[in-house]
Amino acid sequence: MSNLSTVTTPSFNWGRWIIWGLFALVLLTMPRLFSSSLAVSLLSQMGIAIIACLSYNMLLGQGGMLSFGHAVYSGLGAYMTIHALNLMSGLAKAGQPFVPVSLLPLVGGLAGLFFASLFGYVTTKKAGTPFAMITLGMAELVFAMSLMFAEFFGGEAGITANRVVGKPALQGILDKGINFGPGIQVYYLIAVYTFVCVALMYAFTRTPLGRILNAVRDNPERVEFIGYSTQRVRYLAFMVAGFFAGIAGGLGAILFEIVTAEVVGPLRSGGYLLFTFLGGATVFFGPIIGGVLLVLTSVMLSELTKAWLLYLGLIFLFMVMYAPGGVASLVLMNLRVAKFGFWNRIAKSTLAITLSGALALLGAAVLIEMVYHRQLNVTLGSEVVFLGWVLDVSQISTWLGALAFTLVSIALFMVARRDYARRWSEVQSRIERIIQHREGL
Repeated sequence: MSNLSTVTTPSFNWGRWIIWGLFALVLLTMPRLFSSSLAVSLLSQMGIAIIACLSYNMLLGQGGMLSFGHAVYSGLGAYMTIHALNLMSGLAKAGQPFVPVSLLPLVGGLAGLFFASLFGYVTTKKAGTPFAMITLGMAELVFAMSLMFAEFFGGEAGITANRVVGKPALQGILDKGINFGPGIQVYYLIAVYTFVCVALMYAFTRTPLGRILNAVRDNPERVEFIGYSTQRVRYLAFMVAGFFAGIAGGLGAILFEIVTAEVVGPLRSGGYLLFTFLGGATVFFGPIIGGVLLVLTSVMLSELTKAWLLYLGLIFLFMVMYAPGGVASLVLMNLRVAKFGFWNRIAKSTLAITLSGALALLGAAVLIEMVYHRQLNVTLGSEVVFLGWVLDVSQISTWLGALAFTLVSIALFMVARRDYARRWSEVQSRIERIIQHREGL
């Protein structure tokens, strides 16, 4: 018996359970910290955006499939959910059995799965640039159909519904029960779906299909050589991504109680692509950051300035040039440096490059606001207020001062970037030597 090999059980991963517990705690407590109706609505939209961006990252980050039409599946899921909601309202008024509102996002998920299996059979036959172009064509096709078939899509006005269906649930336990009328009840419904969907999508990355999908992304020829069909792997992943995108669309239909053609439009697909990349497509939690940024940018930044799309383009350009891995990649790289005890060697350079970059963006923003005001809002006067500053666009000194501030900030940023790159290279070399030494031991 002593010669028999013993079976070892995997150790309990406390870190993973702590992270998931903190994630659940954040979802539960955020409405307590930000209790206004606007904040609750923003938090609800963030939950939906997180599911949508994570589902898109199953294609882009895990499968290497650049899709320009992911909003098709979230949008069609939203349309099917809003139709199901109206049907359930009619059944409830007639006194007939109906599906609870809390389960209707699954209708959107099944719709997303169906249309992903239908369109994905064609799109996943190709990879790389042809795949991207086919998805773009599919997106334009569905968007054009949304304006042609008003019976299903509702035309330009869209389709509305009432999410309060039937009698409140748990009325004997809670004071007024749950009818999803108040925004806070809808938020907790979205929070539950967000947690479950994020957990399931993370579990997908640990499955054999998720692993082989990464292999298809990295080396499709070798995957074909060992006997797997890369087209079939892409097709299965495409359907899974469509399912979760449909759930996000269904939650959006319940939250807003209206679905318009915009939900299947190219701007929505572009938003998923842009913010998934900004959050970090190579890291699982990157799209979570991207989903939060998506809502903050599209809702809050758009209220601060009418030129918010221009700022978004500048930020995207800045990230592509200097941080192509996204925000999540920056976080992980700096955590790796701190783990080896070298953070103090780059701390000053990191502060310098952050401040100089922020000042350069501030100077560019001042120039943009002045140009925007002079070209489009000249009838409102020559003065524009930006971040508490009163800028007179009729004075040449204002333009010269803003231009000089921007150029000096850019120069400081370039100097700080070179110093940061030198220190970063030295730190990475030391870390590699430490790793090689440990492996040698």
